[in-house]
Amino acid sequence: MPYFAYTAMDTSGRQVKAVMEADHEASVLNRLREQQLQAVDIKELKKKKAATMGKGKVKMKSLVVFSRQFATMIDAGIPILRCLEILSTQCKDPVLKPALEMVCLDVKGGMSLNESLAKHPNIFSKLYVNMIRAAEIGGILDTILDRLSGFLEYESEVRSKIKSAMMYPVLVLVFSQVMLFVLFSFVLPKFKEIFDGMDVELPAITAALFSLGDFMQKSWWMILIALAAAFVGLKSYAKTPKGKYQTDFIKLKIPVVGELTLKMSVARFCRTLGTLINSGVPMMRSLEIVSETLGNQVLTSAVDQTRLAIREGNKLSMPLANSGLFPTMVTQMIDIGEESGRLSEMLVKVGDFYDGEVEATVKGLTSMIEPLLIIFLGVVVGFIAISVMTPIFKLVNSVR
Repeated sequence: MPYFAYTAMDTSGRQVKAVMEADHEASVLNRLREQQLQAVDIKELKKKKAATMGKGKVKMKSLVVFSRQFATMIDAGIPILRCLEILSTQCKDPVLKPALEMVCLDVKGGMSLNESLAKHPNIFSKLYVNMIRAAEIGGILDTILDRLSGFLEYESEVRSKIKSAMMYPVLVLVFSQVMLFVLFSFVLPKFKEIFDGMDVELPAITAALFSLGDFMQKSWWMILIALAAAFVGLKSYAKTPKGKYQTDFIKLKIPVVGELTLKMSVARFCRTLGTLINSGVPMMRSLEIVSETLGNQVLTSAVDQTRLAIREGNKLSMPLANSGLFPTMVTQMIDIGEESGRLSEMLVKVGDFYDGEVEATVKGLTSMIEPLLIIFLGVVVGFIAISVMTPIFKLVNSVR
């Protein structure tokens, strides 16, 4: 279905610019008349431009600001449609803005808010849409939006902490690899020319080092092609169902990294499930949404098995414990929450605990990576220095 960019005037004389999805121009005119808008200009977007409408990744900060402002305006008693009009006009995000304009038009056309949001899955996740659906049913849209914005803010904060903690080790690693490439490709060949001119018999360790330098100097492009091919091949394999499962399984088994991955997934599972249940989303639907947000196929499979077990009458804690993936503390806390009738509250508390564990693990990982990188660079530099200096010492002894 094509997209049409239009300019119209409302009853107060205010100019409105937006994009509408319709079969043809006449449909756009009819819908504008229904919304009491006077069309000024209507243009069909080119296929290439239309194909990019709403594409891309929305900034988490933009979504948080939208949710927070939306909650405040609803709490102030402003109608939903008017809120959407104001927010779509104020929005500066190039991905979120056209989506909000289309949501506004859909709501004007009689569609519910959650249905109009669901048409933009790359911006509004299933978690977001289902919480809005529960809010519309329960008449607590402002509360749910406020809870959603808090949830998204916390997720964004955790991600930024992890990124900032890993920034220094990654920069050191990249810089060290660049320096090693320069040493092997440009510096060592110069030393080799000097030793060849002096007709010095090179020790085995020095000859091996110079051979590696020759290979990197002559065949560096082959190394880059091989690395790129391996990266593309692994990435393509990881997109297949079997490859995705095996890749995620390996991630959980890597020392330290596997522990961090599991803690992050457990924190997201508990926090998301607790938020959904607390917002009035049914248990089975909540588990279905959570399984899609974990980002690990092994854990997703365990949650899907849990759904089947609950359908057969089991408690939530039992299948999670039987999976062997979730820590004992998590399953015990969930069991206590089920018995006390405070499951959502208990899940949020467990999520908070594991978010703290993730932060501590990241700090420990970065504090461990830094000295390991220094040791690695020291060993490499020492190896190169010994390999280069050994023939020089041998030459000096022969001269004496």
